[in-house]
Amino acid sequence: QVYLVESGGGLVRAGESLRLSCASSGDTFGNYAMAWFRQRPGEEREYVGAISQTGRGTDYADFVKARFTISRDYTKDTVYLQMRGLTPDDAAVYYCAAGPSFPSRRYDYWGQGTQVTVSS
Repeated sequence: QVYLVESGGGLVRAGESLRLSCASSGDTFGNYAMAWFRQRPGEEREYVGAISQTGRGTDYADFVKARFTISRDYTKDTVYLQMRGLTPDDAAVYYCAAGPSFPSRRYDYWGQGTQVTVSS
């Protein structure tokens, strides 16, 4: 069992940056690939990107276009989503997830989400 808690969301202006964090507890952090998803208003949840169990592999959705970076800190059992050049289209609830496979779009454990709002 893995428990995930996201933080770092908030209100930013277009063009600014924001870093989301996801703290993991329960099962061994290094056993899981970690991913970020987002759900924009009125839309289905969509994949943002993921990082492998070792941290040496990353995968991103096409829309990220090198603006976002996923990293993980094994000393803090935390995964991060660094977002740059935010636009109003990036406004969403962002979720982190944990699963056994990388790369994958299917994950077993989910956080509760953190809201990101981007003003134009």
